Amino acid sequence: MGPEIVGAMIPIFGMSLGGFAMWTKHQRRMAEMRLMAGSAENGQAIEHVRELEERVRVLERIVTDKGHDVAAQIEALRDAPRIEARIGERAQ
Repeated sequence: MGPEIVGAMIPIFGMSLGGFAMWTKHQRRMAEMRLMAGSAENGQAIEHVRELEERVRVLERIVTDKGHDVAAQIEALRDAPRIEARIGERAQ
């Protein structure tokens, strides 16, 4: 390799190094964004699990409480979200 080739390779190497640095910075930002999106999804999943656990507790109470009419309580629970939605609409 002659000095002319080495002289031409130095700027090419410098530009390549700069491009590589930009690419790695972009990859790091993308990884951070994926982590944030994943944590938001995890938060939603945790909230969903909590809601389901509460529903199971209510159903367990209904099933184990022999002194009440089970069908009437189930119907009341079905109507509860509709009533809450109507109350929310009125508040706005």
